[in-house]
Amino acid sequence: VQLQASGGGLVQTGGSLRLSCSASGFTLENHAVGWFRRVPGKEREGVSFISSLGDSTHYAESVKGRFAISRDNAKNALYLQMDSLEPEDTAVYYCAASRWSGSYYYTPQFPHEYHYWGQGTLVTVSS
Repeated sequence: VQLQASGGGLVQTGGSLRLSCSASGFTLENHAVGWFRRVPGKEREGVSFISSLGDSTHYAESVKGRFAISRDNAKNALYLQMDSLEPEDTAVYYCAASRWSGSYYYTPQFPHEYHYWGQGTLVTVSS
């Protein structure tokens, strides 16, 4: 089981990036998936999550209206479109998959609810 995150980089304030996460040895279709981020010296933070059917999404307050999560089960992939980036968004971003599917009523959104993790991709937003 491997999750591979990509798409990070250096961008100016107000810019955009699109993160991708592909899975191998594992089918994402029946699993809730999402993105976390970590700044050195700080706790890992949940960013955005989506249920297996895509009928439920969750966003951290700090990214609502700026980030959009999506998934393509046919491609076994997960995405995070990040717009209007701010220096505070600078972090290593990790994709993750839960053993649970989530539902319309609830999508897993805490680290302990996720069981498979990608290696992380660095996003740096310059001011």
